[in-house]
Amino acid sequence: MASKKESSFINMVLTLFVVTAVAALALGAIYVVTKEPIAIAQQKKKEAAIRQVLPAFDSLKVLRLPDASGKDTLEFNVATKGGQLVGVAIKTFTNKGFGGRIDVMVGFYPNGSICNTAVLQMKETPGLGTNLMHKNSDFPNQFEGKNPATFKLKVKKDGGDVDAITAATISSRAFCDALQRAYNAFEKQKGKF
Repeated sequence: MASKKESSFINMVLTLFVVTAVAALALGAIYVVTKEPIAIAQQKKKEAAIRQVLPAFDSLKVLRLPDASGKDTLEFNVATKGGQLVGVAIKTFTNKGFGGRIDVMVGFYPNGSICNTAVLQMKETPGLGTNLMHKNSDFPNQFEGKNPATFKLKVKKDGGDVDAITAATISSRAFCDALQRAYNAFEKQKGKF
């Protein structure tokens, strides 16, 4: 029969160190194994969003340009067909969501009108704020074909033209903020594509 080890400070520290080292190695191995598949899935989601928010195109050029404030950099996906500009998909964001950051892909026609939008990532309240991206929600449809030069990207409660999602005004405001950031950047950078 094995004898019981004496409980001492050194034994407890060594045991804790061994358990921690094994757990760290296991977590590190899982990270290495899952890192590439996660990156591939995120890239595919982004590519699908670009196709969703732009008209048909045959060539895509990716530019990283500053937003209108110059504080942040946004990704501009410049789409052409037959050498002619058909639209620009901008990966934008806002930190004003109820659940924090919301990443949005918004497509603009060359004249600045919104083609379509797609939410890439968010942590909003299920059943309320998540209606920003729900396929059956009318919320994202109200932006299609609208030009932010004349369509105020604010909820009606704040003097804008956007119908907010019932019980999700903060999420609606945040979505408008992300679109406004993209439009301001589009207007500032449109001579570069």
